Amino acid sequence: MTLHREGKATIFIAILLFVVINTISWYFLFTDYPAIFYLLLLVTAVLLFLIFFFFRIPARNLTVDNNAVVAPCDGKVVVIEEVLADEYFNDRRIQVSIFMSPLNVHSNINPVSGEVVYDQYHKGKYLVAWHPKSSTENERHTNVFKSNGNEVLTKQIAGAMAKRIVNYNKVGQQVQQGSEMGFIKFGSRVDLLLPLNAGIKVKIGDITQGGVTVVANW
Repeated sequence: MTLHREGKATIFIAILLFVVINTISWYFLFTDYPAIFYLLLLVTAVLLFLIFFFFRIPARNLTVDNNAVVAPCDGKVVVIEEVLADEYFNDRRIQVSIFMSPLNVHSNINPVSGEVVYDQYHKGKYLVAWHPKSSTENERHTNVFKSNGNEVLTKQIAGAMAKRIVNYNKVGQQVQQGSEMGFIKFGSRVDLLLPLNAGIKVKIGDITQGGVTVVANW
């Protein structure tokens, strides 16, 4: 397991605060109030561990299949429905939404191999990620991929705690399935918009692994 590059500054600050807080605590509390010192040490150690845990990138055997759409993130499938597309497309599509809790791996994955034909960032609100309007009103970043004669849209959506969306794709770029699309900090959601003829392979409540779980196929 490695740590994501987007976590370098956060991890550095967290380690610095851990050292400063516990050094001061040891100086003022250890002699007269050892129980408080050890409690504070435990709490700050747990918080530091959670920050490392959040930015983890586990080693995985990724799915590579030109006839498949893989999950763009870890999380729980919360929406599978036919919708009228509100961006790029002007027809009806199948929307699959995956909710990411703060404990999930937050690196986002390119779901297919192909060309990036659309790349757009939108400022917006910070509604909770499972709110029905979060797909259209929250801060978000949209990509569309042309792959194997089909077009797939991904939408990285900020949640109530997520305040930063990172996306590495550019229009005209050729990407590989399973390569890194971006990162969202601290709880969020990713939507997929797929053609109506896509064969959906997940159901509501399923737990996905980014780059591994097959969401749909052609």
